[in-house]
Amino acid sequence: MSWIWLIIAGLLEIAWAVGLKYSEGFTRLRPSVITVLLMLASFWCLAQAVKVLPLGTSYAIWTGIGAVGTAIAGIVLFKEPATAARLACMVLIVAGIVGLKLTLKG
Repeated sequence: MSWIWLIIAGLLEIAWAVGLKYSEGFTRLRPSVITVLLMLASFWCLAQAVKVLPLGTSYAIWTGIGAVGTAIAGIVLFKEPATAARLACMVLIVAGIVGLKLTLKG
């Protein structure tokens, strides 16, 4: 269950990062409130995961999911560039996440 909490936390991190864009620097009320609620939910899910999983691994995977997911969201939603270098860096982050998961004992 702790891995599920961690994945949900990462997905919520993507959502709140996108929410930052829509909140326009917390100048728009509704997107700002939604973004803060998503942040709190993401942190709560991460806290549930680290009850069982190692903190360093959990945090790295959480931020990795958020970083790659947010970069993909930027490409899809905001027409940010999808250069080869950017995509290669995302692949490296995913490789790191997989590596951290595979090297955990138990």
